[in-house]
Amino acid sequence: MKNKAIITAALAGLIGSSHASAAEPVKKEKCYGIAKAGQNDCSSKSGSHSCAGQAKKDNDPDEWKKVPAGTCEKMGGKTDAPKSS
Repeated sequence: MKNKAIITAALAGLIGSSHASAAEPVKKEKCYGIAKAGQNDCSSKSGSHSCAGQAKKDNDPDEWKKVPAGTCEKMGGKTDAPKSS
């Protein structure tokens, strides 16, 4: 009986902590140059397409994905759009 109470308390703690985390939205930012081919989030900076999932090559500097704020540069990307030439 004591084990059952311990397991119930542990599960209640896990459920409570995951519920609290879900209530706090994660801030996101655009990250250029990290999207894999076909995995971009929206249109390209250069205007070569206007939809998600249409990137033609991996890590194109004109393509972007939304990532948790503060992680872009750690992933090798840039938060600023590339300059048009």
